[in-house]
Amino acid sequence: MESCKEASTPMPSSCYMDVDVVGKEVDQTKYRGFIGSLLYLTASRPDIMFFVCLCARFQANPKESHLKDVKRILKYLKGTTNVGF
Repeated sequence: MESCKEASTPMPSSCYMDVDVVGKEVDQTKYRGFIGSLLYLTASRPDIMFFVCLCARFQANPKESHLKDVKRILKYLKGTTNVGF
């Protein structure tokens, strides 16, 4: 993710996350690790709180679409490293 493109927002404005029944499953441990790290980060970055909690709902059975949304948050964080509270 070091060479990824930066995102201007943590999620698109037309974001709709739901239980993806037909999607390809991803490793739960990896997904939970991402969510845990992002939840820790929300203490100093409240701008991502809503989106991280939205993604945390799908920890029991994460799919590729959910992982894509988590990576979008990471891309947003990469582009806003100069923001501090």
